[in-house]
Amino acid sequence: MSKESELRKQLVRLERLTDLVFALVIWRIFMLLPRPDFDNPEWDTIWDMLSSEWSNFVVPVLAILIVIVYWLQSNSLLSKLKSTNAIHAGISIFQLFFLLFYLYALGLGIGAGSAADTRVLESLAAVLVGATAYLGWWYACHKGNLLADDVSEEDAKQATSSNLAEPMTALLTIPAAFIGPWAWELSWFIYPFLKRWFRRSQTQ
Repeated sequence: MSKESELRKQLVRLERLTDLVFALVIWRIFMLLPRPDFDNPEWDTIWDMLSSEWSNFVVPVLAILIVIVYWLQSNSLLSKLKSTNAIHAGISIFQLFFLLFYLYALGLGIGAGSAADTRVLESLAAVLVGATAYLGWWYACHKGNLLADDVSEEDAKQATSSNLAEPMTALLTIPAAFIGPWAWELSWFIYPFLKRWFRRSQTQ
């Protein structure tokens, strides 16, 4: 087997590992949702549970949306590569580590309540997930020579600019964490506007 074929095979394994970790994180976030205790029920109906615990659903649902955004980003970037190498794979595994750290920070936040420090920790973890994704892409473009042959220089530049939106959004949520939980949760929704702005700035 040639070295090129081996590196392409490693990329497939990296994609599978990435999908597996993202799937596990989504499942673990789902397990953080409130659920009734059937041995000692606190609510008479499902509607009673949802109406009394709705605020405890907000953070896990928001977390799932954030993880989906990062999974879509990871899929998009990895699909533009022809292979990987040790450095790129190492950066990608660090991204998965920070994704798991985000899950850890989320669990702390739900357990400790809506404190500013736990929200900041979640935001920092999300920043690190996005930053390592961006670093891996930058390395693939400029140092590793890992881009697929059908990815043009213009496409690579647009992807580089566009994928700043994820870590930048997470970074901008940190000041909102000190205002209050609702400000922090709503601040994540600046993401689509930042994404569009970065895309437009590249085409102008």
